[in-house]
Amino acid sequence: MGRRRAPELYRAPFPLYALQVDPSTGLLIAAGGGGAAKTGIKNGVHFLQLEQIKGRLSASLLHSHDTETRATMNLALAGNILAAGQDAHCQLLRFQTHQQKGKTKAEKAGCKEQGPRQRKGAAPVEKKSGAETHQERIELSVENLQAVQTDFSPDPFQKVVCFNHDNTLLATGGTDGYVRIWKVPSLEKVLEFRAHEGEIEDLALGPDGKLVTVGWDLKASVWQKDQLVTQLQWQENGPTFSNTPYRYQACRFGQVPDQPTRLRLFTVQIPHKRLRQPPPCYLTAWDGSTFLPLRTKSCGHEVISCLSVSESGTFLGLGTVTGSVAIYIAFSLQRLYYVKEAHGIVVTDVAFLPEKGRGPELLGFHETALFSVAVDSRCQLHLLPSRRSVPVWLLLLFCVGLIVMTIVLLQGVFPGFL
Repeated sequence: MGRRRAPELYRAPFPLYALQVDPSTGLLIAAGGGGAAKTGIKNGVHFLQLEQIKGRLSASLLHSHDTETRATMNLALAGNILAAGQDAHCQLLRFQTHQQKGKTKAEKAGCKEQGPRQRKGAAPVEKKSGAETHQERIELSVENLQAVQTDFSPDPFQKVVCFNHDNTLLATGGTDGYVRIWKVPSLEKVLEFRAHEGEIEDLALGPDGKLVTVGWDLKASVWQKDQLVTQLQWQENGPTFSNTPYRYQACRFGQVPDQPTRLRLFTVQIPHKRLRQPPPCYLTAWDGSTFLPLRTKSCGHEVISCLSVSESGTFLGLGTVTGSVAIYIAFSLQRLYYVKEAHGIVVTDVAFLPEKGRGPELLGFHETALFSVAVDSRCQLHLLPSRRSVPVWLLLLFCVGLIVMTIVLLQGVFPGFL
């Protein structure tokens, strides 16, 4: 039996580094590029239209936004506004969609260029699971808004960007170790403080205003504005390796399913130094209010590169430096899906198909869908089949009914059977 493979959804003309999915339109947004080097490799943000075609999820290029000499390395999405990390700067982009009026010149000429797939006179999208979801042809436009420098180290680079819960503020972190908070969309700076000695690797904003940052100084800190609330204590509460220092690679808040007022924090811990025989990496769930660890599990010896949490907080998605992709259930940290070296090179970002908006109609009969991008320029699709099965009580009831029916039939054939 050959190695399990994930279907390739899209291939860009440049390395891909960042990924977002718009829940309202179902657009998949992938960004990257070759940077300022004169290699001929483009830089851009691609907007892909997702559709169900004959029971399969497919993507077609709807719009390509040229970012000139700037490669987009990280993205955050708030409604129709994108915050794009480009070198030492954060660029805000606004995209808008509208129905296309009339036919394009290409359509009139009978051109068969690849574009958003559709049927002529397509019926309105059906809500039924597994139905084809051909949308009317739409157009998309992108507008450059404000841009601001967000990192000021000798080799400045924005590593992470995140919106707050109501999309009025934007948090950025980079190689100089400072967190900076900006108003949206003016990008007026409202707060700045030193969060780590060295690079900030990731940050996450909770709905209560708390901010979690993780850095190369091996610390994970919880902040209320610029005041330190607490530091996460993983090594003290989890597996201990006296000769193996670990650092926090990623942090994400996620809802507690069926308890929308509660949150969990998820972190990934990786060895701080590369070793010939690498120790395991770890995935940890924390209480979102006390920030005490709930459970920790090993997630293998491949170094984790990125983390994503599904909209409902049910699933976790992981990408690795060696190109593998995995899906875990958030409550138990049990691995449900794994493709070894799906990309064969570092996975730079993963994102779940949202569970609201157009998500359910695009998902079909699967339980969740995870997208992954990598330096190999590919966007891949990872589908988790539904784990729903017939309840045990229903099976038992069926068995009892079958036994009773058998006894009745035997009594009819053999009157003295019992």
